Amino acid sequence: MASNAGKEASTPAGRLVIHPLDPIFDEKSRVLVLGTMPSPKSREVHFYFGNPQNRFWRVVAALWQEGVPETNDARRDLCLRHHVALWDVLRSCTIEGASDASIRNPVPNDVGRILSIAPIARVFCTGSTATRLYQRLVEPACGVPCTGLPSTSPANARMRLDDLVAAYEPLRRAADGE
Repeated sequence: MASNAGKEASTPAGRLVIHPLDPIFDEKSRVLVLGTMPSPKSREVHFYFGNPQNRFWRVVAALWQEGVPETNDARRDLCLRHHVALWDVLRSCTIEGASDASIRNPVPNDVGRILSIAPIARVFCTGSTATRLYQRLVEPACGVPCTGLPSTSPANARMRLDDLVAAYEPLRRAADGE
């Protein structure tokens, strides 16, 4: 990890954030799930989807009919046991709070780092901004298309948990090798 990882600096357009989290993956990961950039709460708790109101961990646990993991180690274990790699599209950007709509000056992560080690069969992006940024900044470099999934953020209140679980079913099937 770069020595400036996790650094933040205020600018007139928001806060420059450099991604502070290492990707979660191993040589058995079959799917790669990419968010946009860790939220302030995720950066605070040092793990992905760290806002308790975010439904990502409830959705992933429901896909495999497991209890919702409560610790970072349990979340990492859930991902790795089910061959799910987890990271974000962006290495850095200027952002206001957790608002994807405010992202400026996006710089992509090197997804090739994971693709060179893990047998990733499918890439999924959580939310329209992650999908759009992946398609524009990452896919041309790595050549692997992504499937966009609905955001599990509390800002996406129009989708019920059951609807999100159904929408994420392709992720489970791909991770299970179906």
